[in-house]
Amino acid sequence: MLDSEQVRRTVRAALDEDSRGRDVTTEAVVPADARARGVLVAKQELVVAGLDVARAAFVALDPSVKWQSEGRDGDRFFPGTLLASVEGGARGLLTAERIALNFLQRLSGVATLTRRFVDAVEGTGARIRDTRKTTPLLRPLEKYAVEVGGGVPHRSGLDSGVLVKDNHVRLAGSVRQATLRAVAGAGGLPVEVEVERIDQIEEALGAGAQLLLLDNFTPDDVRTAVAAIRRRVPVEVSGGVRLDSVRAYAEAGPEYIAVGALTHSAPAVDISLEVEPV
Repeated sequence: MLDSEQVRRTVRAALDEDSRGRDVTTEAVVPADARARGVLVAKQELVVAGLDVARAAFVALDPSVKWQSEGRDGDRFFPGTLLASVEGGARGLLTAERIALNFLQRLSGVATLTRRFVDAVEGTGARIRDTRKTTPLLRPLEKYAVEVGGGVPHRSGLDSGVLVKDNHVRLAGSVRQATLRAVAGAGGLPVEVEVERIDQIEEALGAGAQLLLLDNFTPDDVRTAVAAIRRRVPVEVSGGVRLDSVRAYAEAGPEYIAVGALTHSAPAVDISLEVEPV
């Protein structure tokens, strides 16, 4: 669920970055009292996310703007179909256009890629998870888009979950020592531990790990590890999982598959805003 106040602040910051209070081209070309209507059109197949964010960009410049969505976040749209329409002061529509599209295209890109991964593992029981590999300051929006696409959230930040990674292990001296320290200092939060080899599994479990992250394992190694773990704790897989390999990982038996590409490499989808006077 999006936090409306957080959306408002984020959109306002983006508008300020883009115009710093003035759209000199629009002011020169478009009369102050002109009104216009715009339609947002999908130019490719996509899963939409961020309709309310796009709307917020227009509302920020014209609180009286009329907005009509033709669906909800999570809906699939096809090329040439209408996502939404917006009507209001022409200057406000043009000044907000790029910011509204930037958010809508970016978030829909994340949702669209996520849905492709989710569809690829359908029927296996594995669930697709996001990571912290997000655009700085846009994490809540991007993680929201992952959920819209059918993924499930991982921790939202360093304060919301314990995840012992390889560098923690190196600094602690061993998987066992790092896990023991994490469990002791977790304050009730579940402790997830990353392992890079099958022989580290029992070390982590014996020290109290409550979830295991298999990092850079092959699908065959994941299958071996899952058999060794025997469902004592949930298993997550991460590291270079691609769309063409995610099914093989899912069929190896983990509960979760973490895919950094959902947020760090999702291409923006193609959406246009077509404006005409009214």
